[in-house]
Amino acid sequence: MTRLAGKVAIVTGSSRGIGAAIARRLAADGASVVVNFRQGKDAADAVVREIEEAGGQALAVQADMADLEQIEALIAAAVLEYGRLDILVNNAGIGEMLPLETVTDAHFASVFTVNVRGVLFATQAAARHFGTQGGRIINISSGAATAAPASMSVYSASKAAVETLTRSHAAELGPLGITVNAVAPGLTETDMLSAALTLEYRERTIGETPLRRLGQPEDIADVVAFLVSDEARWITGAVIPVSGGLR
Repeated sequence: MTRLAGKVAIVTGSSRGIGAAIARRLAADGASVVVNFRQGKDAADAVVREIEEAGGQALAVQADMADLEQIEALIAAAVLEYGRLDILVNNAGIGEMLPLETVTDAHFASVFTVNVRGVLFATQAAARHFGTQGGRIINISSGAATAAPASMSVYSASKAAVETLTRSHAAELGPLGITVNAVAPGLTETDMLSAALTLEYRERTIGETPLRRLGQPEDIADVVAFLVSDEARWITGAVIPVSGGLR
């Protein structure tokens, strides 16, 4: 597929899990992809190799989305390498869950710094580099933003903030030809999730999901690929649940 041929995409936090699946899918659609990582250079390099072996173009760039200077450097690296920027996927995030009684100021600050401030300033930096053709910004939210389960108050609030940023930035950047949308995954099968889920919780969740399974990273990546394509040119400010019907 070549529907993203000539486009350049940055996917933050894309050395593994959902981010890696998004990077691979956008590259398969023809985009040159910047694979961003904070830690785990080997994993990021492996994603780049997969993309290149499949005939695509990719570059691994280290940047911590909690650091504003590094965010700027990430955007600049993409433009320096490929000469343009068309797509930003704000996927990097902190998913640590804590019950209210154990929440600390440091925990709150770390989650909101990456999940909210990082999204805001990456969007700001990317918007400066989109050309007259406009661009696509996709924010990865979570079903927790609306479900707001127990022991996830900080994380859920951060993702609710991401959805608000999505709507506000869509309104502000629309006149520049930039669309801004969010994807809200349900429980998705990743290494991190598998390590955190008990067998009982996993089975109960599958039973409550109309499609009777957990999500796969590729399920999320396919929706992102649609939203950054020309087919989604009339969609902006939307939050799309990708959860197999789980509410």
